[in-house]
Amino acid sequence: MSRFTEAPIGGAGIGLRTKHYQDVLSGQGAQLQEVIENRPPVAWFEVLTDNYLGTGGLPRHHLHQVRENYPLTFHGVGMSLGSTDPLDYGYLTRLKALIEDFEPAWVSDHLAWVSVGGRYLHDLIPFPYTREALDLFAQRIIEVQEFLGRRILVENPSTYLSFTNCEMSEWAFVKALVEQADCELLIDVNNIYVSAVNNGFDPLEYVRAIPAERVREIHLAGYEEMGQYLFDTHGYRVRPPVWELYRFVLDQLGPTPTLIEWDNDIPDFSVLLEEAAKAQAEIDRLEAAA
Repeated sequence: MSRFTEAPIGGAGIGLRTKHYQDVLSGQGAQLQEVIENRPPVAWFEVLTDNYLGTGGLPRHHLHQVRENYPLTFHGVGMSLGSTDPLDYGYLTRLKALIEDFEPAWVSDHLAWVSVGGRYLHDLIPFPYTREALDLFAQRIIEVQEFLGRRILVENPSTYLSFTNCEMSEWAFVKALVEQADCELLIDVNNIYVSAVNNGFDPLEYVRAIPAERVREIHLAGYEEMGQYLFDTHGYRVRPPVWELYRFVLDQLGPTPTLIEWDNDIPDFSVLLEEAAKAQAEIDRLEAAA
């Protein structure tokens, strides 16, 4: 039996960052009713799993405190699902222990590779959309899911160039992958918009092709304008064109748990609450119209 109070993931969540521990845990240690009344109005938090793979210390302590009051999801960058290196079972073993300890609603990683020859690049490297790449990703996702004993979510990338040897569009690749690997999707709306502008495709065509039954979560973030291209920095408020695309995504997929993701130049917690409230208003609008 779970030692945590179970709550479904729904509405707008926020990425948990160390800068905001005090804001999130301000009511910790008080009487239960006072904690409920004082805790921030966040539906759920997403955790960057790679920051918590140690066996103890303050990060784990704080995360346990957060988990007592909020549902969690796990989001990582270390699976290196597109690499030709062997899967890192040491990493996966630590991740599995973390999952068992905190019982997240789901676990996600990226459609990218981050390692080669045993060296980790600490960045999400793109790949061509070919049948060979599709088979590689699918087999590695299947192995990860078998090891963890659960399905994972994979997130679409942000891209800045197109490979000349691509055999299909990104959305065709994603659709084929979730069917072949029997995994689920985390749709990053900012990434779709950034990639569409950088590579000259129609983001609405991408969204229409998304298999709605596979989507469990949406990400929203801010990009930076770099002149001839957009840079996915996750360091700004969600831009107006991304909000517009997000509304279209919700119309296609229905009400979907949505995360405000902010990784660089992290602002005060109140700013993230404002962004989450905007996403929640869009979800509420859709639910009210149903």
